[in-house]
Amino acid sequence: MVTYNINLNGKTVLVTGAAGFIGANLVKRLLNEFDSVKVIGIDNITDYYDVRLKHERLSELAVHGDRFFFIQDSIANKQAIEALFTEYKPQVVVNLAAQAGVRYSITNPDAYIESNLIGFYNILEACRHHGVEHLVYASSSSVYGSNKKVPYSTDDKVDNPVSLYAATKKSNELMAHAYSKLYNIPSTGLRFFTVYGPCGRPDMAYFGFTNKLLKGDTIQIFNYGNCKRDFTYVDDIVEGVVRVMQHAPEKENGEDGLPIPPYKVYNIGNNSPENLLDFVQILQEELISAGVLPADYDFEAHKELVPMQPGDVPVTYADTSALEEDFGFKPHTSLREGLRRFAVWYKEFYS
Repeated sequence: MVTYNINLNGKTVLVTGAAGFIGANLVKRLLNEFDSVKVIGIDNITDYYDVRLKHERLSELAVHGDRFFFIQDSIANKQAIEALFTEYKPQVVVNLAAQAGVRYSITNPDAYIESNLIGFYNILEACRHHGVEHLVYASSSSVYGSNKKVPYSTDDKVDNPVSLYAATKKSNELMAHAYSKLYNIPSTGLRFFTVYGPCGRPDMAYFGFTNKLLKGDTIQIFNYGNCKRDFTYVDDIVEGVVRVMQHAPEKENGEDGLPIPPYKVYNIGNNSPENLLDFVQILQEELISAGVLPADYDFEAHKELVPMQPGDVPVTYADTSALEEDFGFKPHTSLREGLRRFAVWYKEFYS
């Protein structure tokens, strides 16, 4: 087990992508758990999906007005980032701002270059010039591409991305490593595995399926249902992030007198992939139970098995042993429990 070397109380923390699904949940957790933490949030609130969800998340954070400061801007805006670091001097930075989604990267590549590469470069530069104690950033399980070996380990080679999105996330890890080496910036990358939960992203399967079923549309199940996903409930992700934030990789010099990069990468996943057909079965049961869909809903009539999509992979499966070893934590929320909470939230929000 690592020893925490960062006390978040009294610190200023920057969370980029603060109106996003993981970002807003992280901010809420930090403000509730640490009495004297100050959180700066930045988000450009793009219309990649329904902005009402982003405003809903921000409205829940507004109650912490004296300790939460929100800036609507893009991390790709270098001047805005420089001004933010100069004014607020964050000691810990959690970079969650990114253009997400595998399929969208095929039709809108510009958004990924701007946010995931230029934006992340701006964050690295600011960390370099403003003496940040720890940079934590979101990577993705998509970096594993079409790797055949499962479960995916952070020791595996990840040089064969199958989408631009995956390529940008792998690039983030490489850029962070270079900055850790050159400027001794402690950085930790987190490869998230299929994050879901209440007020999540509508482009994710569980949310999109629900919207379609409610409208009476047909849902498409890719690779004829022969897909497995390591679904990770958002509270488990946030728990992992909060623990990781409190331990910056140690700075030390090598035999040549130069810094050994204070750099780490972890998987955060459930370590138990679920078959897509089982997942759909559980989702429909919980949607009926929450009253989102009627008890006699004919799922078979609204289900279509189709081939694999470009950029998709047949399985995601996280080896989380390093996270367990170092932080004593492993995601534990069952898929049924997580989807139940989503279904209950969906019923309340959309009714």
